Amino acid sequence: MIDGASLWYLNRSTGFVLLGLFTLTTALGVLATGGRAGRGLPRFVTQTMHRNLALFSVVALGVHVTTAVVDSYVDIRWWQALVPYVGSTYLPLWLGLGTLAVDLALVVTVTSLLRTRMRHRSWRAVHVLAYAGWAASVAHSIGIGTDIRNGSSWAQLTVAACVAVVAGAAVLRLARLALELTERHRAVRPVRSAP
Repeated sequence: MIDGASLWYLNRSTGFVLLGLFTLTTALGVLATGGRAGRGLPRFVTQTMHRNLALFSVVALGVHVTTAVVDSYVDIRWWQALVPYVGSTYLPLWLGLGTLAVDLALVVTVTSLLRTRMRHRSWRAVHVLAYAGWAASVAHSIGIGTDIRNGSSWAQLTVAACVAVVAGAAVLRLARLALELTERHRAVRPVRSAP
């Protein structure tokens, strides 16, 4: 049987691994929006990486939630891992954000597994919730993570790097979108030459 300290370390470490996996999955999703992740990699490569990282994320999420519930240091019941803001006395705002991130991850995972049975527009509308789930997981990490709350620079840098990766992916995606719109506009309205 695993003792309390081991559970706490496992919970803490899977939380950081999970944040990294969610970050990479989200960044790849942002870059692959519209079917193209960029000029460097073919679409099937980025989609496969995105899908595999998401799968690893679900496994890490299962371990993280299980260790949080099993660990007796903090009294978290199984339903509090699924229903946000119900009866928690331990940092309820931050625990609730983590629960919200779990729920959003589950919804996105289930709809992704059912993607072939859904209309693309419906699937995409639900899949966009992954961005909110990532943001909730970042907020959960900041508010409930003992290393971050205790001022550990490595933990703060890890979270800052995760935010920078997703923000960088969003900037690249927006820049690419602006370029595509400019090229499309030029194709519709050819530049007139001076007389």
